[in-house]
Amino acid sequence: MSKHSYLQDFLTNLPDFVFDYIEIYYTGESINTQIGYCIDLRIFLEYLSKFKFREIKSTEDFTCDHMAKVRAEDIIRFKAYLREYQSTYISPDGREITRTRKNSSYGINRKLSAVRGLFSYLYKTDQIPENVTDKVDMNKLHQKIKKPLTTQETLRLLDVIYNGEKTFTGRYLTEYKRTRQRDIAILISYLGTGVRVSELVNLNVQDVCFDTSSFIVTRKGGDEQEIFMPVQVENELYSYIKERGELKDIKDKDALFISRQGKRMTVSSVEKMLKKYCTAVGIIDPDKTRPHALRRTFACRLLEDGVDIKMVAELMGHKNIEVTHKYYAQYNSAAKREVMRNIDVTGINANQ
Repeated sequence: MSKHSYLQDFLTNLPDFVFDYIEIYYTGESINTQIGYCIDLRIFLEYLSKFKFREIKSTEDFTCDHMAKVRAEDIIRFKAYLREYQSTYISPDGREITRTRKNSSYGINRKLSAVRGLFSYLYKTDQIPENVTDKVDMNKLHQKIKKPLTTQETLRLLDVIYNGEKTFTGRYLTEYKRTRQRDIAILISYLGTGVRVSELVNLNVQDVCFDTSSFIVTRKGGDEQEIFMPVQVENELYSYIKERGELKDIKDKDALFISRQGKRMTVSSVEKMLKKYCTAVGIIDPDKTRPHALRRTFACRLLEDGVDIKMVAELMGHKNIEVTHKYYAQYNSAAKREVMRNIDVTGINANQ
């Protein structure tokens, strides 16, 4: 089943106003985001039917009149409920299974974001008299430091991508040789442009233009942006597209990056591919084996080279420069380390 079919099946079990919100109002987002919001809204409606509207037996029976009766207190109690709750579902063999679910502050905020979006939509379209979610604060998140790849780690990763014959053996070597140029093109494009992994896998062949040394990506929110390619990125993409043209049994003729099955590569397949190469060279930090680590590395390298932070924000596709400031803080740690290393703690040298 395709993701679009899965989304449609999901929406049939939700109220009409949720269908309208996801399908009509909530435009410009990826299919994965839409599915995620559907799941989160179903959890919210199941909570309401369990604790506020006990007469409702099915989530699709909710109406806007029910939403108009939801108070800020209900949302606050929903926040507390999300820390740990039980969900029941029917297994393929007909057994009823109950599981305990837990959410971190991040998980709670994500579900609240879905609820906020729905109430905002209902209020703006005059289907409810007020948006009570405005009265409810999101959980405060503690920022975790996620470091970019070091220069040494980047060099080791590039070495194994270009020279995997020295590392892989057996079927792993066979697989490496079959996908070598594709993998090089993906990871060099990632390191050289800082695009998101979802933007990378959604590229079509016609999005790449060698006359302008650029390609077009669709950013979060649906806006298109022209990404200019460094020379190395352009060369590797040219070599890959030439090799791609010789492939047989391509099922997705438009997709730029093709899987072994001839279909468009997915985000998860890129994640697995990167983790394979990272593991091969001893990069085991989970934050550094995910594709976003390469995007983070791209941003920090630009800042180290003195590129203005506003330009970095534009190249990264950040609408809010505060997001870019997080990368600046990571880059700035190197400068702070240098200052601290040169401090004369005793003051002896200062008196000489």
